[in-house]
Amino acid sequence: MPYLLGSLLLVLAPLAVAAALAFTDYFGFRAPEFTGVDNLARLAGDRMFWDAVGISALVAVVVVPLRLLLAVGAALLLARRRGARTAVGRAAAYLPSAIPDAAWALLWLWILNPLYGPLPALLGALGVPDPGFLTTPWGARLGLVLVLAFQVGEAFIVALAARIAIPVRLHEAIEVEGGSAWFAMTRVTLPLMAPIVIVLAVRDVVVVMQNSFVPALLVTGGDPANATLTAPLLIYRRAFEYGELGYASTLSVTLLVLTGVAAALPLWLASRLAARQRTRA
Repeated sequence: MPYLLGSLLLVLAPLAVAAALAFTDYFGFRAPEFTGVDNLARLAGDRMFWDAVGISALVAVVVVPLRLLLAVGAALLLARRRGARTAVGRAAAYLPSAIPDAAWALLWLWILNPLYGPLPALLGALGVPDPGFLTTPWGARLGLVLVLAFQVGEAFIVALAARIAIPVRLHEAIEVEGGSAWFAMTRVTLPLMAPIVIVLAVRDVVVVMQNSFVPALLVTGGDPANATLTAPLLIYRRAFEYGELGYASTLSVTLLVLTGVAAALPLWLASRLAARQRTRA
C-alpha cells in the first residue's frame, strides 16, 4: 500500500496533469486554455524536437550496449573470487552510481576540458588526435556517451546477483567433462543470465533516454550547434526558459510514449530469438 500510494502521488498524478496540460495553451501566469490538438499539430512539424529525439536515440544505441557490457563483464569477473582486491573491484564498479549526477557531470566536464583536461592530454601524449570532446559535434556526442556509460552500479549489482545464483555444480560438471571456460560462459552462464540482461537492457533504455538531461545541460549545454541537444534538455528549455508549459507537456508525454516503444524493443527481440530457438529444437 505505501508503494502504491507513493506511485500514485509521485508518478501517476503528475503524469495525468501533464497529459491534461498537453492539450492546453499554458504559460503559468493564467489558467490553462484548452486548444484541442493544436499542440499535436505543432509537434508534427517541430523539426528541432525530432532532431533532439534522434540525438537521444543515437546516444542510447551506443550507450546501452556499453553499459550492459560493463555491468555484465564486471559481474563475471568479480562473482566467484574472494579477497580484498575483489572487494575493491566491486566497490569501484558501484562507486560512479553513488556520485550525484550533477557532481558526476562536473567531474567529466573537467576530464574532457580541451585546455587542461586529463583525457585530451593523455590522448595527445599517446599521439591520438583529439576528437574535440566539447568543441566539435561528434566529439561532444562522444563525450556525452562517456559521461553516461560508466554509471552502471545498480545494473552491476543485479548482474552480480544473477551470476552468483547460478549453481556451482553446473560449472564443475563442465570442468569434469573437459569443457573450456569459453564453452561454460557461452553455453551456461550467459544463457542463464539472459532474462536478467534483458531486464537490464529495458531499464537502461529508459535511463539513458530520460536521464541524459543533466550531462547534456552541465557538460555540453546542448552545443556545439545543438549536436547534443537531447529531448529532455529541449523539453526543459521549452518549459522553463520559454515558459511554454502546455507545449512542453505535449513533448514530455510524446517522449514518454517513444521511450516505452524503445524499451519494448529488447523484449520483442528476446521473444523472437526464443521463438527461433524453439523452432530449431
